[in-house]
Amino acid sequence: MEDYLRTRGRIFDIQRYSIHDGDGIRTIVFLKGCMLRCRWCCNPESQRHEIETMMVQGEPKVIGRDVTVEEVMETVEKDRTYYRRTGGGLTLSGGECLCQPAFATALLRAANEVGIRTAIESTACVSFEVIEGLLPYLDQYLLDIKHMNPAKHKEYIGRSNELILENAAKIAKSGMTELSVRVPVIPGFNDTVQEIQDIAEYTRKLGNVRRLHLLPYHRLGQDKYEGLGREYTLSKARPPVNEKMEMLLQTARQATDAECQIGG
Repeated sequence: MEDYLRTRGRIFDIQRYSIHDGDGIRTIVFLKGCMLRCRWCCNPESQRHEIETMMVQGEPKVIGRDVTVEEVMETVEKDRTYYRRTGGGLTLSGGECLCQPAFATALLRAANEVGIRTAIESTACVSFEVIEGLLPYLDQYLLDIKHMNPAKHKEYIGRSNELILENAAKIAKSGMTELSVRVPVIPGFNDTVQEIQDIAEYTRKLGNVRRLHLLPYHRLGQDKYEGLGREYTLSKARPPVNEKMEMLLQTARQATDAECQIGG
């Protein structure tokens, strides 16, 4: 067995048969740990690397388990037929999968070497050396860009956006992977025409951006905060109505050459 297949990491879920987070039918591996603290995060159990207990429907559930690359690939390889027919494959998500760089890179390498297409859903809020090390094994980079204003970004997310934007430019310039930009549309944070236009114009300047996804805010993760004994600070926010999302979609389409869509 190749040594890298023994690389260990910490995950909290594996989701098969997904049609989101990359092309085709995907298997999504959710890694634990994140350096950001987005107020709207729908996976708050992903934020801390530590194994936690979360109350789910009145019962305690252990969140997080340690696995090897080989163990994960046993699940991933079960759906090769679906990947081949649909152009799907493996997606790493989280949390922020790049908080476990050795494990993430080894997973992507393992999939790549057996002919399974790969993607990551990531904020790119790490040193570029980490990203550079996995690009040879990566087919799609789904990059979250949440706001262009560094102060507002820090207020709502806990960190500024300079490193994210710097890495976005380097990823685009490398041309080594297909790049898509994803924008969670959050009421009171980035849901104005100007804010979406600013992000869309930035994607145009980046070049090499295939798609711009506008992801409407939802509250599906709110109960998890209570299960973790944490406060959900956006309890008064409401998901944007369809008319609002369509208006923002048209704004994005006028500002960038990338293919724009709601969801994905």
